[in-house]
Amino acid sequence: MSTLEESPITERWPARFPDRIQLYSLATPNGVKVSIMLEETGLPYEAHRVDIMKNESHTPAFLSLNPNGKIPAIIDPHGPGDAPLALFESGAILQYLAEKSGRFISSDRAQYWQTIQWVHFQMASIGPMFGQLGFFNKFAGKEYEDKRPLQRYVAESKRLLGVLDGRLDGRAWIMGDDYSIADIATIGWVNNLITFYEARELVGFDSYAHVGRWLGAALERPAVQRGLVIPAQA
Repeated sequence: MSTLEESPITERWPARFPDRIQLYSLATPNGVKVSIMLEETGLPYEAHRVDIMKNESHTPAFLSLNPNGKIPAIIDPHGPGDAPLALFESGAILQYLAEKSGRFISSDRAQYWQTIQWVHFQMASIGPMFGQLGFFNKFAGKEYEDKRPLQRYVAESKRLLGVLDGRLDGRAWIMGDDYSIADIATIGWVNNLITFYEARELVGFDSYAHVGRWLGAALERPAVQRGLVIPAQA
């Protein structure tokens, strides 16, 4: 991509502010990672709502940006070398924005990679397991006569909450005193589990005191409050 204007996605979602980071997303647990990060850093951006319920993420315009057909995705018109950079996968976007802004990740290389490890923990474990629990608890899967899949994902979600609770024992944030992209990656998923997925009692959420305290502190952050509803509902 040589210019933002040459991207097919701008025909479907025109940029009013082409000099800003363009965010193509929806307020899902994966989508809000990037909107929260952008709000936290103050990087100028423009949000475009991609309605996955209308299959907009599988249109040719969106697939030109992310061939996997998933939100979120971004175009930074001022990427490395001041050239436009298109990115998908929320974890990769968080890491890129952390490096671009110089915020929410340590400059100490050991701490840096330990932060990335917890981002990957969310990407590989918390997201997929909580998402499956949501499917079998709230959506089409709840009608399945065989409840073993639900039981499997409830048990694994409890285990993962236990891992996170142990990590947060004695720590304000996942990486200690410093709020980081590890927290930003995880907030939406934990919040979604007990709100939209209606699984608070199912997983015994209130028994994970450190996770509950951490989530409460995260939800008090103004940038988190803003990011959780971006892009706005149509």
